[in-house]
Amino acid sequence: RCSVISAWKRTIFFLMILAAKAAKRISLSGLLKVSNAHIFGLFAMTALLLNGCGFGPEIIKISGTKMGTTYEVTVVADQPAPENLEELIEAELNRVDQSMSTYKSDSEISQFNALAINKELGVSTDFYKVLKVAEVVWAASDGAFEPTVAPLVDLWGFGPTRRKDKLPDPDDIADHLLGLGLDAIKLRREGDRQFVSKTRPVQLDLSAVAKGYAVDLVADLLEMNALPDYLVEVGGEMRVSGSNPDGQPWRLAIETPTLVSQVQEVLALSGGAVATSGDYRNYFEYEGARYSHTLDPRSGYPINHGLASVTVLSDTCAEADAWATALMVMGTHEGMQLANQLGLSVYMISRVKSGFEISISETFDGIEKLSLEDGKSTEI
Repeated sequence: RCSVISAWKRTIFFLMILAAKAAKRISLSGLLKVSNAHIFGLFAMTALLLNGCGFGPEIIKISGTKMGTTYEVTVVADQPAPENLEELIEAELNRVDQSMSTYKSDSEISQFNALAINKELGVSTDFYKVLKVAEVVWAASDGAFEPTVAPLVDLWGFGPTRRKDKLPDPDDIADHLLGLGLDAIKLRREGDRQFVSKTRPVQLDLSAVAKGYAVDLVADLLEMNALPDYLVEVGGEMRVSGSNPDGQPWRLAIETPTLVSQVQEVLALSGGAVATSGDYRNYFEYEGARYSHTLDPRSGYPINHGLASVTVLSDTCAEADAWATALMVMGTHEGMQLANQLGLSVYMISRVKSGFEISISETFDGIEKLSLEDGKSTEI
């Protein structure tokens, strides 16, 4: 960020406000006789200062690491942004990390996982909202999205515990399956306070929705500060609004599900959220077999079908994030059938003998797409 330009823009913006207030006082009091030409000249000079000397929208880029991943925020600011915007964004991300990280022993989710049966825990609004999103997707997907999958995640070595060099015992998997089910979690509100409890010793893993929710918090923060043109990305989940630095819709790439990053499709979006779930980055191999980190909570085993990645478009990134995971578990046929039934915008890439096969939902067909040539400068 250029602090000098930012300071100038704030000063000039302040002068415009003073000019407007002065004009109002002059017109109401009639005590001073100032011609319209003088008032117009004051506004014209201020506008010239704003637009002259190379002044244009300020491009703000903020990035870092949080929640075990990276984040990047791009803002096209045509008016002054808060000087402490970076700290404000960091605070929003810290809220989610401190609330929903299973790697922090004092986080809300860790406290809930250690909670005794039928005991209540007072939780933050963030924790409560994420559980409500999870509850909706869990019910609509008939349990394909299962936030109580944490014990299975640990058993397979994809959680905070270290991965073992052998596969879990089938009897252990069966035992863990018996303990799953979001129906065991009860949510209660009392005034401005929220409480959660459990009727069985279930444990939560909100990693499939927390990153998307973090994106939404940052996006909402920018809009509250009158910054409507932005791209927010946390761990690959994104939300955009308005125009990119070129004054065009944001260009977002859907990657080919390969280890070497390649662009499969380019979308042009002026608003909305995008989340992708895939089986091609986080996995392990054992005795020649490949085991994805995406577990099917209905079987207790990693997914084993042809669907390689799912991209979901939605109004909020939390919803897109959760649905991408649910549909990834369900597979191409079952997942696309539900997507069309619910009107979800979904893009699927499946492995076939000849390479990859693309499937899109009925509502996704109306999304603007660019040629790969047009998408060379795509934000990924």
